[in-house]
Amino acid sequence: MVEVLAQVRDWGRSVGVVIPKETAAKAHIKSGDKIRLLIMEKKNPIEETFGILKFKRPVKEILKEVDREGWDE
Repeated sequence: MVEVLAQVRDWGRSVGVVIPKETAAKAHIKSGDKIRLLIMEKKNPIEETFGILKFKRPVKEILKEVDREGWDE
């Protein structure tokens, strides 16, 4: 198995993924081959971070307090 980070691009009314030539050669992929892609859900890094950190109070409560107090103190 070969892992590669590729950018999704518009391709007509669809989207496509371009596999770099070096990676395709390493994985023995050639034009016309059928391959299986594992698509990972795109996640928000902020949500991931808040999911890892543990707070004594809910994050929404903390954010409301920050909005009330402001940042200019």
